[in-house]
Amino acid sequence: MSVSLPADRPVGRLDRYLILGAVSLAGLVLPLSFTGPPVAIPAIAAELGGSPVALNWITNAFMLAFGSCLMAAGTLADTYGRKRTFATGILAYALVSLLLALAPNLLALNLLRLLQGVAAALALAGGNAALSQEFHGPARIRAFSLLGTAFGIGLAFGPSLAGWLVQSQGWRAVFLSSLAIAVLASAFGVPRMRESRDPEARGLDWPGCFSSTAMLSLLTTGLLLAPERGWSDPWVLAALIGALALLALFVRVETRAARPMLDLSLFRLPRFVGAQLLPIGTGFAYLVLIIVLPLRLIGLHGYSAIEAGALMMALSAPMLLVPFAAALLSHRLAAGVLCGGGLWLAAAGLVWLGAIAGQAGAAALVAPLLLIGTGAAVPWGLMDGLAISVVPKERAGMAAGVFGASRVSGEGIAIAVVAAALAGLLQWQLRALAPDAGAALGQAAQRLATGDAAHARELLPGLDAAALRHGYERAFAWLMYLLAAVTAAIAWGAYALLGEASAHEATPQSATSHAGAACADAP
Repeated sequence: MSVSLPADRPVGRLDRYLILGAVSLAGLVLPLSFTGPPVAIPAIAAELGGSPVALNWITNAFMLAFGSCLMAAGTLADTYGRKRTFATGILAYALVSLLLALAPNLLALNLLRLLQGVAAALALAGGNAALSQEFHGPARIRAFSLLGTAFGIGLAFGPSLAGWLVQSQGWRAVFLSSLAIAVLASAFGVPRMRESRDPEARGLDWPGCFSSTAMLSLLTTGLLLAPERGWSDPWVLAALIGALALLALFVRVETRAARPMLDLSLFRLPRFVGAQLLPIGTGFAYLVLIIVLPLRLIGLHGYSAIEAGALMMALSAPMLLVPFAAALLSHRLAAGVLCGGGLWLAAAGLVWLGAIAGQAGAAALVAPLLLIGTGAAVPWGLMDGLAISVVPKERAGMAAGVFGASRVSGEGIAIAVVAAALAGLLQWQLRALAPDAGAALGQAAQRLATGDAAHARELLPGLDAAALRHGYERAFAWLMYLLAAVTAAIAWGAYALLGEASAHEATPQSATSHAGAACADAP
């Protein structure tokens, strides 16, 4: 079934690439929104004040709203129009960014960050679905690889840009930069987009939207609170148990809906499931290192923020070229081979990084970081296109929303699990060095996991800096081996599920209600 389009003038090649540029700018600015502001927190605190918990919600509010609303945003795009959803999201994002730069107090700032997360979800889901209407076959994979590259650049280089802006212009300039990029994206993209929607949409699936948004909200809240409060905290447990209960309710609602916001039969398609695995793999192989490594380099080894940032370039630099190179290879090599092979490379780099922990200087870290970054960048540039191309075009918004939600949730789970694992490994190592430390041992491990070696030493006065560093390096090595094992397992799963078909295999043209027939044709 084809997607109905209005009788606008045909979109030419230049217009298509301007649309791609606009959506890619949106893909650049959105990760800037959750990697940049945390750098500005000390400057915000100096001007607006606030408790540590309230300041943490500068980041948490955006992540909560963004992750919770992605699935509903995809359904809105299919029902009311991809262009309309993207335009609403990117213009709202620009307006909220302006208001954030003018925020008079911390409460207003945090509430605006919630609204910014909702706008970001609309822009991402609408933009991804709109791209799927304009590009087809190999061109679609190349287009989505550029979008993935932009997303990776924003994620990797956002902290550096934010640090420079805070130092030179003040913290409000971080939000003004987001405003400028959002205005460019709306000016270039919105006027050239054609409107498209699901011709079989019969209104919004309100029960599905409410249950999915509530479920993702509780899941995100639990994952955000777990590193601070611990996994046994009553609020964390209540949030996670509530998320499971709402997931069961959501599944029940969707199986009974005449036109569900998520066609659960898609999960019988191996390629669809394989595409959902990819962001989990890149989360464990790549994203967690963006957080863990600077803490280790600055807190344990005494690097300055600039020195640590320069070394992290080895991990991030492959995102500039590798995703597009993977797209060029995608018509020659199978999706499973490319994505699985990339994650296996990343797993090998993680083993290498663990093997040299505590035994080498900064220069020796460059090669394994390059290997990890290169391996993770291969599926990074393909997974958005794979997630959308595996479903019929009329449900592109749904696919974009589901993949966005699984991406954010998977990355959140990876960060929370790794934070807990590092703290547990550190406690195990420190127990051997200070067996009589008692309750202070767990507190010291938590401090050390966040790079706060000074407070860890105060809690364990019997250990000097060298002993703490030795314990950390052993724990870090074991963490890298665990991450390598998880990444390799996901790589194998992606290889098996994505199969031998090319990444730009033709999209099934039947409606997703006939996914069982599509499944029979899937590799």
